[in-house]
Amino acid sequence: MRPFTLLIKPASADCNMNCSYCFYLEKSFLYPEEKTHRMSHDTLEKLVSSYMETVQPCYTFGWQGGEPTLMGTDFFKKAVKLQEKYGRKKVLVTNGLQTNTTLIDSAMAGFLAKYRFLLGVSLDGPQYIHDHYRKMHNGRGSFERVMKGIDILKKAGVEFNILVLVNDFNYSRAGEIYDFLVENGFYYHQYIPCVEYDDGGRLEPYSIKGGQWGIFLTELFRKWYPRDIYRVSIRLFDSILQYLVKKRPTICHMEDNCSQYLVVEYNGDVYPCDFFVRKELLLGNIHTHSWQELMDSGIYRDFGRAKSSYGHICSSCQFLRLCYGDCLKHRYYLPGDASRLSSLCSGWKMFYAAALPAFKNIAASL
Repeated sequence: MRPFTLLIKPASADCNMNCSYCFYLEKSFLYPEEKTHRMSHDTLEKLVSSYMETVQPCYTFGWQGGEPTLMGTDFFKKAVKLQEKYGRKKVLVTNGLQTNTTLIDSAMAGFLAKYRFLLGVSLDGPQYIHDHYRKMHNGRGSFERVMKGIDILKKAGVEFNILVLVNDFNYSRAGEIYDFLVENGFYYHQYIPCVEYDDGGRLEPYSIKGGQWGIFLTELFRKWYPRDIYRVSIRLFDSILQYLVKKRPTICHMEDNCSQYLVVEYNGDVYPCDFFVRKELLLGNIHTHSWQELMDSGIYRDFGRAKSSYGHICSSCQFLRLCYGDCLKHRYYLPGDASRLSSLCSGWKMFYAAALPAFKNIAASL
């Protein structure tokens, strides 16, 4: 069995916030029989024990949501105990957790630090930018609560990255966002394009278009290069350098096949990607299927191969090997039709045309 990573939704789409652009909140409609969704101990134990029976170079548990910290500290303590129980000697186990930090307290932070969880913290920039879309259920902005949670993490020594969602409001403010993060001592960044479609295949108003993505990345690169290339880690830039040096990117949209992850919902249902948690893409359930059966599923194989089913425009593109048609989500992928051009294509071309020569110089010096 080839290696794979788990993206786990222990609280499904449940969240204590109500961000306008969240793509996962609507997934709660897949499980309308329950008002709240929480992973049971039986499902947690089945998840951990069966995964650790497979042979992996590293057992990677990615806890996501919704908001996974709704599960409370005791849930993650149980998860770690199960990892210790079922883990063989001298195996590497890593835990990542994506959070808005608003539910983090000192007890949880101390636990996360002790077991070296790596956190991804959602923060879109300075307060007026962050609060534009990231709001609590009462309509108030979440910035102050997020920053309070970050302070608790820092005091406990928890390692974390900052996740910025690039949308229609902040795409022209890359430099301002970058400076804000660096001035606050945040040196590990991930910038994620907001691309959401309505049922008719039209971009939602808060999404970015290709040119806007290109503007953002180009300005971001000019802020980072050459001053901060050894000080600030930007996940996309790291992956580009990893590809140039070792021909192995570290971001899935740069791969030619979408088969790196399996998403596990709170009840054990498994899907190929958290962007594609759909009824028609349900692979099975961990209580009734082995991991081998799930990965051998025709749905999963077809989904993985769809990544390289790009159109003729991509085939002749000089930057093909840096994106392979881009993320299927950005192509508004529907089963049987994977050849659509990414909505971010023009932005990727703008960015690579401007920045790739400099990346090659950096790679040559490594």
